Amino acid sequence: MNLASTLRHGNRIHFKYRNWQLIRDSSTAPVSVPNHARVVVCGGGVIGTSVLYHLTKLGWKDIVLLEQGRLSCGTTWHAAGLIGQMKSGMTETKLAQYSRSLYKELNELDEHTGWKECGSLLVARTRDRMITFHGAAARGKVLGIEVHILTPSEVKTLAPLLRVDDLEGGMWVPTDGVAGPSDIVMTLSSLAKRQGAQVFEDCRVEKVYMKDNAVSKIQTTLGSIECEYFVNCAGMWSYHLARDGTKGKKIRCPLHPVEHFYVVTKPFGIDPMLPVIRDQDGGIYVREWSGGLLAGGFDTVAKPVFHEGVPDDFQFKLFPEDWDHFQELLQAMLHRMPSFHDAELRHMTNGPESFTPDGKFILGEVPEMRNYFVATGMNSHGIVSAGGVGKVMAELIVEGESSVDIWQHDVKRFLDLHNNRKYLKDRATEIVGKVYRIAYPLSDYSTSRKLRTSPLYTRLKSAGAVYSQSCGFERPMWFDIDSEDFMDVDRSFFYRTDNSFGKPIWFDAVREEYFACREGVALIDMSSFTKLELKSASTEVVDFLEHLCSNGVDIPIGHVIHTGMQNYRGGYECDCSLVRLAENHYFIIAPTVQQTRCMRWIRLHLPKDGSVNVSDVTSMYTGINVIGVKSRDLMSEVTEVSVSSADFPFFRCKEIDVGYATGVRALSLSHAGELGWVLYIPNEYALHVYDCLLNAGKSYGVRHAGYLALRSLRVEKLFAHWGQDLTPTTTPLEAGRAFRVKFNRDFIGKEALLAQKENGVCKRFVQLQIHDHDLENDVWPWGGETIYRNGKLCGMCTSAAYGYTLNRQCVIGRSV
Repeated sequence: MNLASTLRHGNRIHFKYRNWQLIRDSSTAPVSVPNHARVVVCGGGVIGTSVLYHLTKLGWKDIVLLEQGRLSCGTTWHAAGLIGQMKSGMTETKLAQYSRSLYKELNELDEHTGWKECGSLLVARTRDRMITFHGAAARGKVLGIEVHILTPSEVKTLAPLLRVDDLEGGMWVPTDGVAGPSDIVMTLSSLAKRQGAQVFEDCRVEKVYMKDNAVSKIQTTLGSIECEYFVNCAGMWSYHLARDGTKGKKIRCPLHPVEHFYVVTKPFGIDPMLPVIRDQDGGIYVREWSGGLLAGGFDTVAKPVFHEGVPDDFQFKLFPEDWDHFQELLQAMLHRMPSFHDAELRHMTNGPESFTPDGKFILGEVPEMRNYFVATGMNSHGIVSAGGVGKVMAELIVEGESSVDIWQHDVKRFLDLHNNRKYLKDRATEIVGKVYRIAYPLSDYSTSRKLRTSPLYTRLKSAGAVYSQSCGFERPMWFDIDSEDFMDVDRSFFYRTDNSFGKPIWFDAVREEYFACREGVALIDMSSFTKLELKSASTEVVDFLEHLCSNGVDIPIGHVIHTGMQNYRGGYECDCSLVRLAENHYFIIAPTVQQTRCMRWIRLHLPKDGSVNVSDVTSMYTGINVIGVKSRDLMSEVTEVSVSSADFPFFRCKEIDVGYATGVRALSLSHAGELGWVLYIPNEYALHVYDCLLNAGKSYGVRHAGYLALRSLRVEKLFAHWGQDLTPTTTPLEAGRAFRVKFNRDFIGKEALLAQKENGVCKRFVQLQIHDHDLENDVWPWGGETIYRNGKLCGMCTSAAYGYTLNRQCVIGRSV
């Protein structure tokens, strides 16, 4: 039956999947595992074997890989094997670029990986898609990847079977290709074994034990192994292994399997060197397969599976065909490739793939336990990323740092809420469709929302707040006070963006909020910020923070400083404001995305004698930023504490009363360089304080503002922000913050910063302003763009915003 008739007949036809014959050595599995290993890797798919291989490349031999079934039996064996280097971000692109080079190099050395360099051809149905192609081409130039932008006629030349009359153009990456997933697994495991590593099949991990909060022993069905490191590469089993397989701990590893579909045709004269074709606007990919085609895609609404857990024996297995669900993708295939109508089907593959709640990988050392690493959640990019992932994981284990900055994929970005099964199941239905969907600026999710909200949420929503989320916390981005139906519409940011790379719908509204923050007074709900408290019986906490922070923390009570917590390379592990509340008591405010990361970094270095205690108090306080030149006037109306410049200067903290509320921590700063106070209010008083501010502020023209106004204020002043500008690989010297580093004391990262200071800083953050930019018609900068000086590539944009005072686009850039 051909594909056209399959489309007509729906799911009435079934095909038997061909048997996969995997080449193995002739040895049988031993009856027991060794008593000791330096590293135990769990999972014999492409990720686990890559980690194993790269550990041996770095010289470690005493390594064991455990696979509960046979190598590649989970999701690796049925992967399509597409190797496309151009990903959505620099990190993902670097990982894919390395993987491609590894597979090609091994193949050329007669270590079979199934590598075929046929190139990738991506087609664009819209102008916006072409904009993303130009961005990808710019990233490719930075990394030395050959990328060509094509016209529709050039697309047709490369792939004559394609329909091109509705295309805007395309992108050609000639060094891309395809590889054999099972071939890669067998080759990497074989190479690792030659270097001394051991591989055990039919051996399931039952429990991970710890001692002194570090990995100590692994219990398996073939015996126990004492070890120093454990790496969870269990793919779709990773979630339950992490949550339920650790003695005395629940490890976060949030992912959920879904059904993933592709079809394979019988041979019909397809050129073996046909490029891999991606029509992302149609959600589909196509590659040559034994003279026919393999065609699959990413459905708009995915089908979660194994919600209660993945069976241990789901090995080399597939789900039943589902032609009804496949119709959306099949129609796109028939539209793009007219010759597909007459192709005869060989089979449909419907197998599991695991997706994370934000579409990023899960990599690194978990925050709950030392020496427990994870490498999983590949979001259907496992084969193309496996080489790079294995390399950076091996580097993290052996050297403590990786050659590629993977903070966006770090497991320490998650909170407990992300491990909630219903949260993951609902998000999984949406995240799959986003794999190929255009990532418009500031777009967000519609599923698993309205979870973490401040006490002001309903009130701000009724005032027109348009929300986005960060770490599950709803944050007002801007206020739509002009729409007649704003009380009736869903205020999630996802539904209120206009899917554009140009002038956004919120431009005028944010302008008003911006000038209220500068020339009047505005209120911004900043409750999502991470809030921690550190205490000790005496001054042990001072000594501890002096060691942890690059700025001096032995400040007078009631003073506030900004400081970094640097890693041993001098990079920003955390960036925070620190308040001294008492001789032995500090309050820390950090970005929302650092809640787990900051807490883990602090706990990692706590004195072993228990003399310093740290608590996460994020959910105890509502944060309101009272910002603007009239903020002093407004504050004087609601509190009896003097807020004059003499009595309450910048970077001070006082506990004040507001209205009837007590215990309000007022910090004289605004995070945007404007006059202001951030009030941290016990949650039970939040609405009362908000009403006091709103009522008293009427005479001063108080209005609401959101994070977009705050972003414009900070970018215009070159205030770098962690997670967008500052990362674990950027230093205070590069960010122009050397004045916040006190070298007259010992702290983590001091030696690295002194060395950089002596050798000279070769990378710096700068602000660039764009002249002759047509706001109405030109593409806007949003971050991630390349920067050229005198025609030569020199840097990348990290943040961008319109500067309403400067009346032009402003970007923060960093040299590459």
